[in-house]
Amino acid sequence: MSDAPVVLRRYLNEFEARLDATILEANGIPAHVLADTAGGTLPGMALIFPVRLLVRAEDAALAGEILDTSAADDAPADDAPADAGPA
Repeated sequence: MSDAPVVLRRYLNEFEARLDATILEANGIPAHVLADTAGGTLPGMALIFPVRLLVRAEDAALAGEILDTSAADDAPADDAPADAGPA
């Protein structure tokens, strides 16, 4: 298989892309973030040129599963109380 990179996901901000890249790297999948935001000085550029998360083509399916699982873990449970504030 080829080590050619593919765009796994696109983001509107660099922080989320870097967080997902960190999750993938922690699971042994090399990831790279490409952002056309003038070195971070113009983050609004991501609205026109989305931040991209790249992985090797051979890792794309597993990387997608890992990120989907990670997102599901962050979602609140259906049986969790809506207001967990002080009683």
